[in-house]
Amino acid sequence: MRALLILLFAAIMIAVGALMELERFKDTPLTLVEESVLLDVPSGMSLRGLSDALASRGLMDHPFYFMVLSHWRGDASRIKAGEYEIAGGTTPLQLLDQLIAGKVVQRAITLVEGWTIAQALEAVIADERLKKTLEEPTTKALMVAIGQPDLHAEGRFFPDTYHFTKGASDVDIMQRAFASMERVLAEEWEKRDDGLPLASPYEALILASIIEKETGKASERPAIAGVFVRRLINGMKLQTDPTVIYGMGDAFDGNLRRADLRRDTPYNTYVHHELPPTPIALPGRAAIHATVHPQDDDSLYFVAKGDGSHWFSATLDEHNRAVRRYQFGQH
Repeated sequence: MRALLILLFAAIMIAVGALMELERFKDTPLTLVEESVLLDVPSGMSLRGLSDALASRGLMDHPFYFMVLSHWRGDASRIKAGEYEIAGGTTPLQLLDQLIAGKVVQRAITLVEGWTIAQALEAVIADERLKKTLEEPTTKALMVAIGQPDLHAEGRFFPDTYHFTKGASDVDIMQRAFASMERVLAEEWEKRDDGLPLASPYEALILASIIEKETGKASERPAIAGVFVRRLINGMKLQTDPTVIYGMGDAFDGNLRRADLRRDTPYNTYVHHELPPTPIALPGRAAIHATVHPQDDDSLYFVAKGDGSHWFSATLDEHNRAVRRYQFGQH
């Protein structure tokens, strides 16, 4: 009986010691030689595999304790796959909470307002953090990949910052950008002003892309939209340089000449009335909103003042005076 009591006491002491050691382990920060480290947890990775990986990278000395801690809390099957950033001072308990919550590393890529689709696609393809899944780096291949082979790509992708996790692809980002533009355009078109000379959301998208390229000062978007809307209503040519430049493509060398304004391309709004056939850039929501809610005044012309803003005029005479003043310095 005495021997049995001694064995029972020893077992209790061992259990107490193990619990104390487990308690110490769960609250002792992991060993990091840098400010933070990345941990990749592949889909299907076992708890033992994860624990061994933590130990092999020198983050903890007792992977068995991590397994015990996970089972003891009932979290062994709740760990989510993904890429995690482990910050300095993180304890095994905090790491386990992070893995269960799926707080994976969030990366980001920004598609800039006013970019062409070629610029946006180039940026996405160049991002080494994204998987490359496009068969070839062309807009045609892109539209096939997102299931829209019959649509022209320009202007169809919403410029915004897109967050993604490890494993996301180039097509994933562009698919999200396409869906975002569809949603934003539909929302803005539904609330459009009455009497617009625009027959469809796509025509609004085309005009919004021009407004995006013409605007150096965000607050002027509605005023510029108003000028173009009134020009369309009055049957006037839009006469906007960004459309000419877009139509020139690689032939544009940075200088727009008088001869270029006479060059007959589908996008030359000095030659053709009405809107160009497609957008010329990726417009943001503000440009789209201004397009469907243009400023209501009598201006039909505007000229750059050299500081990012414009002078707006209602008559050609007033406009010509503004051109002489702001473009040629004649007062």
